[in-house]
This record gives sequence, C-alpha cells and structure tokens, in this order.
Amino acid sequence: MSIESPRKPSDPFFRRLWFTGALVAVLMVLWKTLLPAIESLWMPPEGQSRIVTARGDLAADEISTIELFEKSRDSVVFISTATLVRDLWTRDVFSVPRGTGSGFIWDDAGHVVTNYHVIENASGATVKLADGRDYKAALVGASPAHDIAVLRIGVGFKRPPPVPIGTSHDLKVGQKVFAIGNPFGLDWTLTNGIVSALDRSLAGNGGSAIEHLIQTDAAINPGNSGGPLLDSAGRLIGINTAIYSPSGASAGIGFAVPVDTVMRVVPQLIRKGKYLRPALGIDVDQQINERLTAIAGIRGVVVLRIHAGSAAEKAGLKGVTLTQQDMKLGDIIVAVGNKGVDSVPKLLARLDEHQVGDVVQITVVRQGEKRELSVILQPGN
Repeated sequence: MSIESPRKPSDPFFRRLWFTGALVAVLMVLWKTLLPAIESLWMPPEGQSRIVTARGDLAADEISTIELFEKSRDSVVFISTATLVRDLWTRDVFSVPRGTGSGFIWDDAGHVVTNYHVIENASGATVKLADGRDYKAALVGASPAHDIAVLRIGVGFKRPPPVPIGTSHDLKVGQKVFAIGNPFGLDWTLTNGIVSALDRSLAGNGGSAIEHLIQTDAAINPGNSGGPLLDSAGRLIGINTAIYSPSGASAGIGFAVPVDTVMRVVPQLIRKGKYLRPALGIDVDQQINERLTAIAGIRGVVVLRIHAGSAAEKAGLKGVTLTQQDMKLGDIIVAVGNKGVDSVPKLLARLDEHQVGDVVQITVVRQGEKRELSVILQPGN
C-alpha cells in the first residue's frame, strides 16, 4: 500500500487561497484609506458652506409689498415722550422717559400726526425720522375725542415726504391693509392684514366713545399707536390707535381712526389748535338717557335742555319740562339725516360727520309722533 504525501504550499489550490486573502486585505486597507475622499465627493465635510439654490423671481404681491414699504417708510416717524418729575429730597425737577409711539408726516410744513394718547400728559416729545435725525417737537393741537394730535418739527432740508392721503368711506371688508410703526420700540416694522370690520366703536378718554373705527387683523402692538394704516396703493386710510387684547399684545383685533375723520379734524387742529365739534346746543346725558328711553319704550336720545339762543332753539326742538308733580319729555332724537341714533355717543358721531354751518335734518319723536326739523349746526365744545 502506498501512502500519499500532504500537498505542499506551492500547490495551485493553496496559491489561489493565499492570493485571494491577500487581495481582500489590500482592498480593506484601500477602502479605509480612500473612504473620506469618496465621501467628500457627494457629502460636504462638516462646517463647509452649502451650495446656494437659485430662488427665482419674487412673486408679484411680494414685489408690490416691498415697494409699498420702501416708498412709505420715510413718511413714518418714531415718537418718544418725556415727563417732568420732582425729586422729593432735592426738590430738583428733571425729565424722565414716559413712552413711545409712532406718527407720520402730514405736510411739507413739518406737521406730524399721531394719537392723542401717545403724547397725553407728556412734558415734551422727540420725533425721530427714518434717516436717524432727531427733532424736538411742539404740540400744535389735539382732539381727545378722536384720539388725534398734531405736532410740529422744524425740518430744514431733506424733508421727508408726506404720506399720500386716501379715503375710508369706500373701504370694503376684506381689503388688504398695511401698518407701519414701532411696536415695542422696534423701529419701522411692517405688518399686513385685511379690513376685518367697519364702523366699530371703542371707549375713549373720559368714557366717551370713538366712532367709525376700522377694525383690522394686521398685527398692531404697543408702539404702533399713531402710525399709518395704508391700503394696497400706499395711501393713508387710518391711524392705528388701539388693540383689543387681554395680554396687551396683538390678538388679531386692531383699530384705526378712519382717514375721513382725520381729514376733518387735523386741518382744524393746525389752524385753531383745537377741534370744535358740530353741535345742536342741547344737553344730553348717556346714563339718564338710558333710563328715560327705557321708560318711554323707544330707542333714541332724550333732549334734556335747550340752550338759549342755540341752533336747537331756533329750529324748534323741545327739552324736558319739569313740574312739581311730574316730568314731561320733550323731543327724543331718533335720526340725523337718514341715519339712526340710539345713544348719546352715536348722536355725537352722526353730527361729527358734518361741519359747523351745515344744515341737517333731525328726526325726533314728540309725544309719540315723528317730526322732521332742519337745524343749522353750531360750534360745540
């Protein structure tokens, strides 16, 4: 019997096995060595810049909004106010910051329009323009009933342009609106939204109501007060005046004094320093009115007293007659023109739509019968 000797390493099988193992080892070394370079071809190393993706053209509405802001920005100003304080120890009087707000350029004479509550109880105000220039402002006039005030600054050169004037009587719910101001002191901020509602009322200074307000969902926050509310053409349609918010920040309900009101009030403030409301020359009271109209079972405004020589007396209006035993109602105003009146603030607002000297038709109920009377409006307080 013959016995086969074991295969030597030089046999073909072992050579192929050895070669394969060596090749695998070399490939593994190469893979570990070249892997970072391979990854860098399709994945940028950490910390390196990314390739910028082309954006393309801006949308048409974006372009129009940018143009609106760029054209309107210089017409908007930042207002800071101060008040005088006396040191109880040294008895020295010094000025301390009081608050901030917004405003806008009204004309080429340097008049600036803002809210009355922005400058109320302030001892001084500073107006900052969009180009960074600061000016001490003088108070020209104010109408607390409309929450409007006019300041004046002495701009010698590079006068900022007045904001273009629009109209508010033809506004529609759903129109786009834009607000520019300084919310929380953040200079020249643009927000946008729509007209949410029209002809709103809001309690103003001393409990009187500000009527005909524009309601908007454009974000309005503290510091926006006094800034312009613009339409999509960049025209002034209102002055941002208030927000409805339990937290004090924007909750999607803001209010603006309509520009039609501004156009009636501001020229008078510039000419006379105050606004004289059109009036009838009668005494009315909201609390008494609510009780008396409830007793009479009619919605309107009870004329309590007629001033001697007033427009109301000349037109033949009748007030309340008092006797020892009883009180007799005279006229109850239920409409001015063709617009209904159901409260004292509403009556004042209806009259405020006219000017002193205008002839208006007053509808009254006297002893259960309706009557039409013509009244020439006189200056009020």
